[in-house]
Amino acid sequence: MRHLATLASVLALGLSSQAFAQDEAQPAEDTGNGTFTLGQIVVTGARPEGIAIGGETLTAEAIYAFNRNTLDDAANLIPGVTAGNSGGSRNERLLFVRGFDRFQVPLSIDGIRVYLPADNRLDFGRFLTPDIAELQVAKGYASVLDGPGGMGGAVNLVTRKPTKEIEAEVRGTLNLDRDADYAGYNVFALLGTKHDQWYAQASYARNFQDHWTLAGGFRPTVVANEDGGERDFSRTSDWRVNVKAGFTPNATDEYAISYTRQEGSKNAPLHVSDTNNVSLRNWEWPYWNIEGVYFLSTTALGDQATLKTRAYWNKYENLLRSWDNRNQNSQTLARSFDSPYDDTAYGGSAELAVALAPRDTLTLAFHYRHDEHTETQTSRPGFTTPTVEPVQVSAERTWSAAIENRLAFTEALSLTLGGSFDWRDTDRAEEFGVPLSQTGASRLYSFALRNASAWNAQGRLDWAQDGTALHLSVSSRARFPTLFERFSSQFGTAEANPNLKPERATNVEFGGSRAFGPIRVEGAIFYSHLTDALVSVRTAANLNRRENYGSADYYGGELSLSAQLTSVFQAGVNYSYIKRDFDVGTPPTGGLIRPFELTDVPGHKGFVWISYRPVPAINVLPSLEFASGRTTVTPASANGLVPVYYQTGGYVTAALRVDWDVTDFLTVGVGGRNLFDRNYTLTDGFPEPGRSFFASIRAKY
Repeated sequence: MRHLATLASVLALGLSSQAFAQDEAQPAEDTGNGTFTLGQIVVTGARPEGIAIGGETLTAEAIYAFNRNTLDDAANLIPGVTAGNSGGSRNERLLFVRGFDRFQVPLSIDGIRVYLPADNRLDFGRFLTPDIAELQVAKGYASVLDGPGGMGGAVNLVTRKPTKEIEAEVRGTLNLDRDADYAGYNVFALLGTKHDQWYAQASYARNFQDHWTLAGGFRPTVVANEDGGERDFSRTSDWRVNVKAGFTPNATDEYAISYTRQEGSKNAPLHVSDTNNVSLRNWEWPYWNIEGVYFLSTTALGDQATLKTRAYWNKYENLLRSWDNRNQNSQTLARSFDSPYDDTAYGGSAELAVALAPRDTLTLAFHYRHDEHTETQTSRPGFTTPTVEPVQVSAERTWSAAIENRLAFTEALSLTLGGSFDWRDTDRAEEFGVPLSQTGASRLYSFALRNASAWNAQGRLDWAQDGTALHLSVSSRARFPTLFERFSSQFGTAEANPNLKPERATNVEFGGSRAFGPIRVEGAIFYSHLTDALVSVRTAANLNRRENYGSADYYGGELSLSAQLTSVFQAGVNYSYIKRDFDVGTPPTGGLIRPFELTDVPGHKGFVWISYRPVPAINVLPSLEFASGRTTVTPASANGLVPVYYQTGGYVTAALRVDWDVTDFLTVGVGGRNLFDRNYTLTDGFPEPGRSFFASIRAKY
């Protein structure tokens, strides 16, 4: 009853508001560019053309031209979005959207949330981009219609859809290291068909990295960890297949079913200078797999209403294997284990948009999701008598009910107001071990279960006329803590806190765009205030416990420019400035907050490119990527060492791609990244790749 009463209040608030957003804030209709529009989320701003880089959208052509084959690498092109590296024994690729991390910015594929219920520590380097039609990034203002969790924005990978009766594409890329030795390959193939009332498509993408090499300027300090040259343990392998079929009975309705299977494996390079056996772990993931079946539809209910639905079933499986040593040939020590995760999710959403008047549209949305996480662990698997834990299960259900009303006051001026109410019920949370403050043998037990709820509200004012567009938006969004944050013992170094509240961010943005003939300028300034932010507190028992004690302010600006200077010259540049201030607050009685700073996001970041066609068949594409230093931290092991924060150095890297259109259907290309072999680091102890080269071929029909 409490949930229903709160929901009724939110709906009443939304119904009393008259609001509308400009047309460009709506998912685009099918314009024949191969974008699966059923899989789009709500983003603002116009879709860029060709290889131009938009403020919130990146096209398939831009992803291909700049040779960005993984999600983290591609998204890093967009202003306000920063790629990073978690470092440590997990060594995962990260994304930050205006300073918000992977916990605070949900990831979706075709609008279906990709969520790991245990900890949601997604490795963005596992998600491939060759079969993607566009990458969408909502920054700050993420529509409540797209579901819960968009505290700092949202990232969505939109797959392709056929546009012709017969459509085919094949790509292959050979990757070479700084010494021009074989380093891996990428392949992609797609076959599709489109008819008046149906379409079908199948695609396959694979990325195999045998290794990458460190820059020539790298000097090893602990040779046992890393001796330079080829980066030890940098091998990864990922592939994805997507099969899709759709039914289009008329001009307004569409029904599609999609199947995706993704498999990956990876190792984890070691910290180049850490010699502490507690923090230096020999970990690998023999498999890191995702599978899903989706149904998506849009149906016109007469001339005044449209119903959109999504239903899905997802499965996530991965295995973390810990070895005794860097040779990865023994699992007999106490720190060795095999830890498989097996997660399943199912759910769906429905969205009903009703035109109350020619310029007044009301939209209602409802989302439901069920997550079940299963884990176990075999300690010392290579020992004569390994320890096998019983299976531990956690299960949660999440709902979200949203309302949004859009009203156009005039042809130029419009307003959008929306609100939602999210709630999460934790049905099961099991652990194996000795409960806190108890003694005796390890056993299977359940944590205290706590449910949670949160409201969200937002508004956006848009004005557009004569090639100029301005907007002002305010959004207050929350996100629920993960199972890991509430219950994980972190190998015996932390205690549970089932009472954690949702974090919240209030985001304000003012921005606009202007076309000056062949030149388009786009920019925004933004401010975000975080409350109830999670802080790790050191307890009297010398254990870590997360608490809602922090607050923060993120602010900055973005500016991008693209220009078709002549028929042979095209250019673009974007720049981002982000500043983050964090206040850890007052610790609880008896608690101690260790030194803490926000890490991984540079204050300044940008990208510059020029496309030049000296003759119609040749395209030369040089580019520069730059960023200032960012805060990083040295490892802190379980024996109580205090971490040290410091600034990494800034960097500028250069890239070049040259393509030759052999025919209208066949293109070959060569290029390189980090051409000046800059030795730079994003996180302590984990330098980035040095110079690399590639050669590619692409055939389209």
